[in-house]
Amino acid sequence: MMKIKFLLTALICSAVGFAQSVNDYKAVIIPLKYDFIKTENQYRLATLTKSNLLKAGFTAYYTNEELPAGYADRCDLLYIDVKKDNAFLVTKLFVEFKDCYGKVIYTSETGKSREKEYEVAYRESLDNAFVSIANLHYKYSGKSPVTPSRAVTAETLPAVNTTAPVQTAVVSTPAVNVSDPNLLYAQPTENGYQLIDKTPKVVMKLFKTSRADSFIAVKDGIQGSLNAKDNQWYFEYYQNDKLVSEKVSVKF
Repeated sequence: MMKIKFLLTALICSAVGFAQSVNDYKAVIIPLKYDFIKTENQYRLATLTKSNLLKAGFTAYYTNEELPAGYADRCDLLYIDVKKDNAFLVTKLFVEFKDCYGKVIYTSETGKSREKEYEVAYRESLDNAFVSIANLHYKYSGKSPVTPSRAVTAETLPAVNTTAPVQTAVVSTPAVNVSDPNLLYAQPTENGYQLIDKTPKVVMKLFKTSRADSFIAVKDGIQGSLNAKDNQWYFEYYQNDKLVSEKVSVKF
C-alpha cells in the first residue's frame, strides 16, 4: 500500500513538473501543415490549433508570421505538433509541445471523435485533446528555459588547443542575423553538431575536424565541408567536378 502511494505521489509530481515547464516559454509556433494532412490548413486544423491555444492562455503565431520584437530567440518558444493515432471507426488526435531542439516538453491527453466527416471529427478530437492543455493553466513565468544552447556556449567552454587532434569549441564565430528566416541552429552531438531549422528539422550534420572553423558536413546526402571565412559560414562541395560554395547562416 505504501509503495502504491509512493508511486502515485511520484507520478503526480512528475505531471506537475511537466505542466510547469510550458510556463517557461513565451509563445507557441504553429505549423500550417501536420503530417497526417495533405495541404496547409486542411480541415482548418492550423486555425483550430491557434484558436485553442489562445483560449488556453498561450500567445501563438503561425510559422509564416513575422514575430514581434522580443521573440528573436527561438529557444524561448514552444513548437506545437498535432499527431494522429490510427484507430478503427474512431478519430484520435493528441498534441505535443516541443522545444527548439525537438525535445517533447508536454504531451496532451488523446482527444477522440466517432464523427464520420473528417472536418467535424478532427475539430472534435482536437478540442477534446486541448481540455488537458487548458487544465495546465498556462502563464508565462518570465524565466528562460534551460536548453543545450544556453547550457554550453563558446564562452563557457575551455580555450581551443589548435594542436589537439580534434576541436573542443567553435571560435571566432561569424556574426549571426537572428531575423534571417533561413537561420540554422547548432545542436551538439557526440561527434559534432546537427543544424536544425525552425520546424525543427535536421538540415545538415557536422563532424569535428582538427580545426575549430571547419567541419565535415553532410546535407541531403551530399558530403562536403562547412568553413568559416570572411565572417560567414560556407557549405562547400563538388558537383560535376566544380566547387560549389553555399552561404549558410548558423547560430552555435
